[in-house]
Amino acid sequence: MAKYSISIKDFSKSFGEVKAVQNLSFDVSDGEVFAFLGTNGSGKTTTIRCLLKIYQADSGKLLINGKEYSEELNNIIGYLPEERGLYRDVSVIEILTYTARLRGIDKAEALKRSTDYLEMVGLIAHKDKEISQLSSGMQQKVQLGTALIHNPEILILDEPFKGLDPVNRQMFVDLLTERGKKGTTILYSTHVIEEAQKMADRLLIIKNGCQMEYGSVNEVRARHGSKNIYMEFEKWNPEEKNDLYTAIVTNKTAELIPNTGVTETEILKSLLDQGVKILSFNLDYPSLNQVFIDIMKEDEK
Repeated sequence: MAKYSISIKDFSKSFGEVKAVQNLSFDVSDGEVFAFLGTNGSGKTTTIRCLLKIYQADSGKLLINGKEYSEELNNIIGYLPEERGLYRDVSVIEILTYTARLRGIDKAEALKRSTDYLEMVGLIAHKDKEISQLSSGMQQKVQLGTALIHNPEILILDEPFKGLDPVNRQMFVDLLTERGKKGTTILYSTHVIEEAQKMADRLLIIKNGCQMEYGSVNEVRARHGSKNIYMEFEKWNPEEKNDLYTAIVTNKTAELIPNTGVTETEILKSLLDQGVKILSFNLDYPSLNQVFIDIMKEDEK
């Protein structure tokens, strides 16, 4: 039987007349990277805050290692809140070492871990600057460092990619993926869907406080249509919509969604007739991004 680091059952939370989360249930297994997906205002942050008792749940059970949150769990949890907030008149190295000391790490080890982290994320040259002197992206790297500095068993990250440029977002993805491989349990909320398909083991999609999808990445993708076509090309772009398919074109790659009854052979012939030079042509389930968009648009149909 799987052991769950995080278990949420029949959880609901309202603010006055607004039902923020309704009867939500999901589990995060030990050592799993779990993506909590939804648009802004969908209930992700409310769920995380109730899990950590920043808010009080109206009903349901929210457990970490089989217990409700208490301060005694702080040494095994690393938390990145949605609202970033660091002491602005303290230096980078001081805030990291201070956080490590709060977690029971001795002074020499706290300094070593802080320095190693700053080297890893490219901030070592800024170690003596005050937080107020850093860009927002740099501040986010520091704040993530405060969540990681004590090597927690469980990471709970609320929108960790928010405000990051593509290079630093990929750095965070690589860093968190590596932590996951080493056995850290990671629950993170996001609306940056592309990263979830790459790094998550399982996921939950929430909309207006209600669960819409839950399962492994490929299970969720497979439930939302037959296999789509993924291709790389050069020179001539494929048509983005015709009688055979609809295409989502990004630079020199495309995801083609076949119309009902259309075969990949017919689409391949159409692309060649258009003069598209195809470098690769593969079948796969709809991308997680497409699944997410379709779910969010359901009420608009």
